[in-house]
Amino acid sequence: MSAADDPGPRVVIADDQMLVRSGFRLILSSAGIPVVAEAADGHEAVAAALKYQPDVMLMDIRMPEMDGLEATRRILASRSGLQMRIIILTTFDLDQYVYAALSAGASGFLLKDVSPEHLIAAVRLVRSGDALLAPSITRRLVERFAGHQPLAAEVNADLSTLTPREREVLGLIARGLSNAELAAELTVSEATVKTHVARILTKLQLRDRVQAVVLAYETGLVAPGGISR
Repeated sequence: MSAADDPGPRVVIADDQMLVRSGFRLILSSAGIPVVAEAADGHEAVAAALKYQPDVMLMDIRMPEMDGLEATRRILASRSGLQMRIIILTTFDLDQYVYAALSAGASGFLLKDVSPEHLIAAVRLVRSGDALLAPSITRRLVERFAGHQPLAAEVNADLSTLTPREREVLGLIARGLSNAELAAELTVSEATVKTHVARILTKLQLRDRVQAVVLAYETGLVAPGGISR
């Protein structure tokens, strides 16, 4: 299938504000990205995820009945959530609930005042398997909230399964280095870096780089406040 024939990721928008849902639907639809359902609270979000099995969910963190954090946990714990990517919507970039959602497996977050171009790019990015979050922002979240929230992947966080090189790569990921920067730092190709990253995620049973950064702090591999980019 060519890029021109690709209808784009199927999206569900979960937000208790109708204007937000309508605005995001309009933006995504104008870019040829189908919005298959909307939800006004966490219960509706879980039901829509299980029914429509979208590629990407835009999930408001603060909703009535059930908040976006609990909805995220339930969706990602289900069989339908295995391939789904959840983007958290929030008004504040340093929100303790955002950190908890990232720990639970969300693939990143967007502020609600995001530009249309950024929203479209973000949905396409996470659909491709990448994590939507600048590592520098992840570090700020981790430094503020690390140790205050349970980490969903903690049971599988045995760093002894990593080779010394993989531990080094994980530490550099936590510093916020891109694949290109990792390649330059380690004097290897980007293809080699991608292989290292893929093995780290597989061994630690993590969904993406966001969880890898969180895990690096939670396990003490990287100390909060101890590394600056």
